[in-house]
Amino acid sequence: RDEMSTMTIGRLAKQVGVNIDTIRYYERNGLIPEPVRRASGYREYETADVRRLRFILRAKDLGFTLSEIGELLSLSADRDVRGVKRRAEEHLDQVEQKIKELQRIRRGLKTLVDACPGHGDLERCPIVAALSGEDER
Repeated sequence: RDEMSTMTIGRLAKQVGVNIDTIRYYERNGLIPEPVRRASGYREYETADVRRLRFILRAKDLGFTLSEIGELLSLSADRDVRGVKRRAEEHLDQVEQKIKELQRIRRGLKTLVDACPGHGDLERCPIVAALSGEDER
């Protein structure tokens, strides 16, 4: 290992734009391998760790859980393109279901908001009545 091509946890954190605790958290959860330590005791990271950390952050941004990210990393390490695609398709299906559910919630909220004049007696507010179960038909 050439110390010139490695970096400390602080430098890795700065390069990727996360804090040090985030990196340690991913290490504890097995998403980033435990790094080699220098004689001084400092953790020693490589450019592969930068790529891996960016992968984790992008996958998180796409809504993958840490467990799913671990699975994707494992599939990637095995060079299992089919497995990666299958897992991404499953995640896409889950996202599509969440979108449908959110659209249903939006329609319901819009109906309630449109029905409420925004003034008058609270007892006559259609939003409060709906949430209280008083508008059951």
